[in-house]
Amino acid sequence: MSARSPSPERGPAPPPAAPSAEQLLLRARLALAEPGALGELSALLQAVEPRSLLGSGGPAALGELAAALGELAAPPRREPDGAEPRGQDAALGAVAERAERVAAAFLLLLHKLEAAGERQPPGVAAVGPGLRRLQGHAFIFAVTHREQRPWTSARSRELAQELLERLVRAAGCGSVEEFLRGKEGGEDGAFGAVMGLLKKELTKDTWKCNPASKDVFCWALLRVSRPWLCPHLERVLPPALLLSDDFQEENKVLGVRCLHHIVLNVPGADLCQFNRAQVVFHALYNHLYSREAALIQAVLLCLLDLLPILQRCQQHQGQARPTSPWDQVLQLVLTHMEAEHGLALRRVYAGSLPAFVSRLGILIVRHLKRLERVILGYLEVSDGPREEARLAILETLQCTIEHAWPRMPCRLPVLLKALLRLLWDVHTERGPTPEPVRAALLHRATQCLILLDHCSQGQLKVLLQGVHSCCEEERVRECLRKVQEST
Repeated sequence: MSARSPSPERGPAPPPAAPSAEQLLLRARLALAEPGALGELSALLQAVEPRSLLGSGGPAALGELAAALGELAAPPRREPDGAEPRGQDAALGAVAERAERVAAAFLLLLHKLEAAGERQPPGVAAVGPGLRRLQGHAFIFAVTHREQRPWTSARSRELAQELLERLVRAAGCGSVEEFLRGKEGGEDGAFGAVMGLLKKELTKDTWKCNPASKDVFCWALLRVSRPWLCPHLERVLPPALLLSDDFQEENKVLGVRCLHHIVLNVPGADLCQFNRAQVVFHALYNHLYSREAALIQAVLLCLLDLLPILQRCQQHQGQARPTSPWDQVLQLVLTHMEAEHGLALRRVYAGSLPAFVSRLGILIVRHLKRLERVILGYLEVSDGPREEARLAILETLQCTIEHAWPRMPCRLPVLLKALLRLLWDVHTERGPTPEPVRAALLHRATQCLILLDHCSQGQLKVLLQGVHSCCEEERVRECLRKVQEST
């Protein structure tokens, strides 16, 4: 029996099926491990059919590729203590070059997702899963490279900024803030995904290994406000405390600013849970022993917003204390002010005093002896052409007289002498102080004299009668005349 002969009617073999988006993205991710892979990556991404990114495996493969791209363009790793390895200059240049191509790859992926969305039927939002897998990694990359850093170049910064803008538009948002927090009544924003990706980079042992992690964290945190920040409190508070506890002043200031933003944008009830407010208070209070003006200023500004929350917490918990946190902080500040000779710190301390006096109200009498010494000492010394310390101390004195007026008559001779000396010094000194500053000093000193006269029921006017008659300086006489004519 003879074998059957092949049919001459059979046509050519069908062409092989085109690889799916999942296969192409997987090949692109694996190709990144090869030297010079970024050139092949662009060709692979160009071959991806936009609609195939919306398939069942497309978003997951897209997320894995985005993670690999972000890791490829990350700054060189440092030691756990932040020390840079030797010979890192060449590595920094290579990162900037890779970042340019990685940014181009992210932009291409966004273009593919946008093209896929345009081909969807009206009302079908199928692009969401793919964009959600991509946006966290792309955002971290863009913020890492958008500002001038040792690992960036002019071109990489330009592309990173473009990527950030395209990312915001692709999510249908009008600003970075809306992109992070989410739309009103819509899905959550990208802030949760970003914090989730940064979590492993912001632990006690790892946060200094990647020099960009703290910058991305702070940049994103400061753009999420109330009420959207509260759900992320557990994620953002530990890194902020970690930064503020570092030995470098730059990191301390950065951490305190993050803590201040959290205090301003998280409800007090949530801060009081689990003694969070007390933990933040102790972290800030320890910084008051610093000698750095920038850090002290950041700490005092944060404390002024935290202390009312902490006081309410203690009242609700029924913790009766003889002195409040306000007293505790003000006592330490006044102690430091008495012995401080640095002009920068004197300005910072003096600028915060009016707020403390106003908040304590009549309870400022607990600190009057030390406060009086501080006021007298600061009025005697000029702190420069802008006279910031003297102006703030005069405002402090005015607030003190208004709140603690029953205790002022016994201090009238001392305060009157100091204010008259200030009037004379300001008028007669021929320094670089501008005329508007001199006028402000004279005006505030005059207001303090008027208030003292009211507190003493006219005793100050009696004491000034002889001074006014023998004073020959017209400007000083004008100030004294205002006091005499006040009612």
